[in-house]
Amino acid sequence: MEATKITVSKNGPLRIEGDFVILDAEGATFDLAGRKAIALCRCGHSENKPFCDGSHKRVGFQSEVKARALPPA
Repeated sequence: MEATKITVSKNGPLRIEGDFVILDAEGATFDLAGRKAIALCRCGHSENKPFCDGSHKRVGFQSEVKARALPPA
């Protein structure tokens, strides 16, 4: 099985690709209608949270993340 891929977009959403489920705070599963890729909002302005609706462009959201090593757990 191929690993799920999560890409942090420059000034944009988190893009998730592969096999995954998304749960709400109560543990209920979102029906993703068979999608194998989805974008999750990082800017907090989407009208369709937790999913991205492109609002980051309208509000000028800026966040550039570079890959790095985390310290041991």
